[in-house]
Amino acid sequence: MVCSGVTEADAEAVRRRLVVMHPLLPSRKLDIRVKATAIILLAMLIGGGLWISWPLTSRAQGPGMSSGEVPMTTPWRPRDRNAKYSGPEACVKCHQEESHQHATAMGRALEPVATSEILRAHPRLTFRTGPYSYEVVRRGDQTFYTVTDGKDTISEPILYSFGQGKAGQTYIFRHNGTFYESHLSFYRDVGALDFTIGYPRDVPSSLDEAAGRAISIDEARHCFACHGTGAAYGNQLELDRLIPGVTCEACHGPGVDHIAAMQAKKFQNERIFNPGGMGADELAQEFCGSCHRSAEQVSSNKLLRGLISVRFQPYRIFTSRSHDPDDKRMACTACHNPHENPVQDMAFYDAKCFACHRSSQSLKSAATAKAETKEGRTSKPCPVAQRLCVSCHMPKVEFPGSHFKFTDHRIRIAKAGEPFPN
Repeated sequence: MVCSGVTEADAEAVRRRLVVMHPLLPSRKLDIRVKATAIILLAMLIGGGLWISWPLTSRAQGPGMSSGEVPMTTPWRPRDRNAKYSGPEACVKCHQEESHQHATAMGRALEPVATSEILRAHPRLTFRTGPYSYEVVRRGDQTFYTVTDGKDTISEPILYSFGQGKAGQTYIFRHNGTFYESHLSFYRDVGALDFTIGYPRDVPSSLDEAAGRAISIDEARHCFACHGTGAAYGNQLELDRLIPGVTCEACHGPGVDHIAAMQAKKFQNERIFNPGGMGADELAQEFCGSCHRSAEQVSSNKLLRGLISVRFQPYRIFTSRSHDPDDKRMACTACHNPHENPVQDMAFYDAKCFACHRSSQSLKSAATAKAETKEGRTSKPCPVAQRLCVSCHMPKVEFPGSHFKFTDHRIRIAKAGEPFPN
């Protein structure tokens, strides 16, 4: 194993993570001489399944990227198939302020074909590569995915669309009784079909390969667990229970018992899970990271490393030099309201940065510096600018073939032309 590229910051990040993972591990900073050992240990711990009680239920991010994770019991995704889901319509009767959540990107992370906005808005899409011609054609409330080499044809109705289309949308269909992920996806930026992220851009070697990739029930369960609500429990997948999209109960757990408790005025036992009570690291890495990819998942799977990791926000924030796993100012919800779409205005995030960083005025005034320190603003000020912080320190990076620039959550001093920091 070549470890010359492992930095002291990497070692410290792993050490912090290991301490969080197990309280008996030493809390002092790792010596640079043992940093590689720490990274190997991290991979062994995860690969050996020692953290079996932790939720590791992410969807694979492309061909061959399934990490073999098994859904575990969590408060928000129970193993019991008898868990009763009420649906978002029941939740909004009391929680009117979150009634718009179903229309957010997460709320539309999975859509049935009949209601898929992109498929309805694009009744015919075509694509060609080598001898293979593709059509995605709308017929009534159905859309058919067809590929032909001029002699033979595969044509199947699309069952579900994955992704709300902010960047793109990928399709699931059945072929020969097996779930398939479409070889092509729709990309909003180009308004057309192109290869699904992770697929090689070479001409497919067979018609089956041109159609897409067969996915196992195990992988399908991961897909539906992270893009939908209620269909995945334990090692089972029951699509007749599916509530499309990441709705209230995907994060808070089944709601029928909660509704009954509230109606009975049993306010001391609300029978619902509140992620807001989690610690910063647990929230970012175990809760959000269970679908958006945690530091453990990326560190233990070499196929998730490199430029593709820009898509995995919990991992990227963890690798930030100043990241403190115990500081709630670094938790996902410190910047993002999970009931709303992420704010696109970069200026909105300035206040989030100044929750930690001192202002430039603190360099000129001891009184200002002292006051900001009392507020917990102990990180040094930026000497360049005091606004639009994320435009420099969280640059947008385009993963090849994605037709989209992802915000890199590895907070750093980004310099033009520098290699992507893994």
